[in-house]
Amino acid sequence: MTQIPKMLITLGVILVIVGLLWQVGGKYLSLGKLPGDIFVKRGNTTIYFPIVTSIVISIILSIILYFIGRFR
Repeated sequence: MTQIPKMLITLGVILVIVGLLWQVGGKYLSLGKLPGDIFVKRGNTTIYFPIVTSIVISIILSIILYFIGRFR
């Protein structure tokens, strides 16, 4: 029973750190506006598909989780 609260606290701290890095890094890295993201605006309709951004985030998370699993 003591493992679940520790895991939730660790996950919360990680999410806060990622959120802060995303907020500060957004000024230097325009994540969400990468070349390859699809943005269509016609009249009052706007459609946005962050395909490349999703791929980049997936690769980064895969690498982080690989190293966490490797050293665990």
